[in-house]
Amino acid sequence: MKRVYVNEQWCLGCHLCEYNCAFANSGEADMVKALKGKPIYPRIKVEGTELVNFAVSCRHCTDPMCVKSCIAGALSKHDGAVCIDHSKCVGCFTCILVCPYGALSQGETGAIQKCELCLENACGEPACVKGCPNGAIVYEERDTL
Repeated sequence: MKRVYVNEQWCLGCHLCEYNCAFANSGEADMVKALKGKPIYPRIKVEGTELVNFAVSCRHCTDPMCVKSCIAGALSKHDGAVCIDHSKCVGCFTCILVCPYGALSQGETGAIQKCELCLENACGEPACVKGCPNGAIVYEERDTL
């Protein structure tokens, strides 16, 4: 299965992946209308220091703890991707607590959000990958353990 991977040695810490993600998931056709003067809610987040930066997003684990811990059944796996049924999320945030990667967060509506590989917004590939100016974020299939 294809996943988002980050080559931290190439990450500039520019946060453009966050803006592209927030825009792609906003439902708006114009980036300025979608993001200007508003808090953004990206499903990928840049972390790091002056020396090393990296983007954190869902790893779509083979055996995801978030899916196992979801008391409402809002998280499930479909074709290898961990997906959310927002109508089922009760906002208990247990999934946020158990994710070893810190990839889930509270969204704009109070329900959780996470990277869903832009499967719902018809980008073709994740918006963070398309918007990374340095090629630090890639969408590819790799051998997994």
